[in-house]
Amino acid sequence: MKTILILILAALGLLVLLLLVALIRTLLAGAKRSEWAPKNDPEREDLCAEKLSKMVQVETVSRIGEEQREKFLGFHRTLEELFPLVHENLEKTEIDGNLLFYWKGRSHDKPLVLMSHQDVVPAEGEWKHAPFSGDIADGKVWGRGSADTKCSVMAFFQAVEELLAAGCVPAQDVYLSSSCTEEIGGDGCPKLVEELKRRGVRPWLVCDEGGAIVQEPVGGVKGYYAMLGVLEKGAGNLRVSARSNGGHSSYPPKNSPIARLARFVCDIEKHEPMKVAFEPATEAMFSTLAPYGPFYFRYLFGNLWLFRPLLLKLMPSISNQAAALLKTTVALTMQSGSDAYNVLPQEATLTLNLRYIPHQGMADSNAAIRAVAAKYDLEVTEINGYDALPPVSIESEAYRLAERAVRETFPALPVCPYVMTGGTDARFYQQICDACVRFSPVIYGPEQMKGMHGLNENIDTCSLPGAVDYYKTLIRLND
Repeated sequence: MKTILILILAALGLLVLLLLVALIRTLLAGAKRSEWAPKNDPEREDLCAEKLSKMVQVETVSRIGEEQREKFLGFHRTLEELFPLVHENLEKTEIDGNLLFYWKGRSHDKPLVLMSHQDVVPAEGEWKHAPFSGDIADGKVWGRGSADTKCSVMAFFQAVEELLAAGCVPAQDVYLSSSCTEEIGGDGCPKLVEELKRRGVRPWLVCDEGGAIVQEPVGGVKGYYAMLGVLEKGAGNLRVSARSNGGHSSYPPKNSPIARLARFVCDIEKHEPMKVAFEPATEAMFSTLAPYGPFYFRYLFGNLWLFRPLLLKLMPSISNQAAALLKTTVALTMQSGSDAYNVLPQEATLTLNLRYIPHQGMADSNAAIRAVAAKYDLEVTEINGYDALPPVSIESEAYRLAERAVRETFPALPVCPYVMTGGTDARFYQQICDACVRFSPVIYGPEQMKGMHGLNENIDTCSLPGAVDYYKTLIRLND
């Protein structure tokens, strides 16, 4: 008994010592503040906003199974009107509505690809401004695609337009890439990648959408931060099916298909089937943000060597966003059963959308779902899916270039690596490029995040000139 008491006291003493060490480290590190704020440049804002407005006015909703090339050719004509020098001086390739422009540089060993998609999601519901009006009001451009992501398309086209007007010849080859099937996970970007493969081009750096200049990227961390996406999770869809002999609803049996599916859903909701862990990119993100947070944030995330186990327990229950950074997520998206009110289904199905984390990839995550489904005599069918691809090294020269371009364009704006929980076209470029950085150099505040794929999508006009300057700086620095 005495020995046990001594061991307990020793353990408590060690814990107190470790907590004290963490406290001293936190106090010595001190606190930081993000001092950057957007600045107004009325003349350039108006120019960029007008161009983006005209792009938004062209409806470019992509739909699965529909031939829509003519619609996107109409959008291309708008681009030609808005950016004449780009079309006069760059080599244009159009493939089924997808665009690739080539700007020949003085050297060809570090090709740069600037990319973002033309297509948008459908716009439903009641909007303050009609979804394809492109209205400029209250310091914003309104409409579907204004933030996701015609703003980026406008910005890199305008960047090249301005550089051409100034007589610039880039030090390295530059490609402007824009697919028209990103929102439906289509084959547009793969066709552009195949074209570059055919030409023998291996990009040195690809810059796509994903991260952005974000207000309060994590709760409690105030100010603006440039969140550079370095890791994109994989994605897949599973169909979970329950079968029976059906029957009349007047004498329902126990353990019916819907009841078994319901128990399956309750199981995965109550008992986490996925492994929770910090990816290196996630750890780098929180470590970078730690000095900018309140004291508790600095104390916990500035000392992951001590608090990692605690945070892995707490974070998934505190925030859905935090949970998505730590594990494969499982979303319940579609359901089917009987076609009649009074008929028991012979088959009921549930569709799951999974976003795969590297430490538990597609095979392991799907196996975890199968293990739960087996308990309720359910079948699991893989519909489609792909694994997370290797992250961009934040120590690489290419990532450092993107980071440097942010610092030169937006002085005092903190730069932070970021984990993408959604999907982008950049994953297709990872076949031929080791550094695909997901970053749109525009400001996404709470209003823009809410409007993404939702109602009243908009982008602040004050962020547009800076976005143009970022791409100009990136081209200039890539020598």
